[in-house]
Amino acid sequence: MTEESAALYVVPTPLGNLADLTRRAEEILRTVPWVAAEDTRHSGPLLKQLGAQARTIPAHQHNEHEAAARIVEKLQAGEAVALISDAGTPGISDPGARIVAAVRAAGCKVIPLPGPCAATTALSGSGLLDEHFLFYGFLPSKGGQRRQALEELREHECALVFYEAPHRVLETVEDMATVFGNRTLVIARELTKLFESIHSLPVAEGLAWLKEDPNRQRGEFVLMLSGAPANAESGEGERVLKLLLAEGLPVKQAAKLASAITGAAKNALYDLALALKAG
Repeated sequence: MTEESAALYVVPTPLGNLADLTRRAEEILRTVPWVAAEDTRHSGPLLKQLGAQARTIPAHQHNEHEAAARIVEKLQAGEAVALISDAGTPGISDPGARIVAAVRAAGCKVIPLPGPCAATTALSGSGLLDEHFLFYGFLPSKGGQRRQALEELREHECALVFYEAPHRVLETVEDMATVFGNRTLVIARELTKLFESIHSLPVAEGLAWLKEDPNRQRGEFVLMLSGAPANAESGEGERVLKLLLAEGLPVKQAAKLASAITGAAKNALYDLALALKAG
């Protein structure tokens, strides 16, 4: 190996297209004596194709503590370990973060490699114009908790990036339409694979679009939403707020309804409503 021997290498693996594996990642996987894998059965074909001779250590979300102890033991004995997940970058909505933390706490070397990540891959092809983004990952699976999480995110002015599984994508997009009003939704699925698609549309139309074709509900999803309007004092948010206030609605209720209708930030609309009342 040309890299340091006693180190934990955090190695991103392809989302689907094997050609996306970097030359450095390939070299690491070929030469390390140990590979810690989220699912050793899933990773076996990749390692075999590379001609890797490494022995594997199971390292999934249910055994990260035990896996970390084994990995630290190998590192302290002077052996290198590569950490991989089923696809993409370990520790990014995948197992690995606890292992990296334990290795660092033990004083061992951690070397992260750049490479495939579904969030940034999807965002780069989204066409969203927001200067900043917030990566959330997977939302809660229960409806009430999911809607509460979305409500807490609605006033962020950055793009929002989520992962979602196919069996929950319909209800998640439906909740997004309820919470985010007229934002832009970008649905990316099966990235780098044969049936890759990236589709942009108003969030209110997302559920109907997915239901039009059952094939659109298959695969792993990245869902991206445009950010909240930066300025509530102009545009649709202000117009709707003034109409509601003119109808005699209380400030708090008017701001809440205007936010729900237009997607503008509720707190900013509330401040504007107070200023309009005072003026």
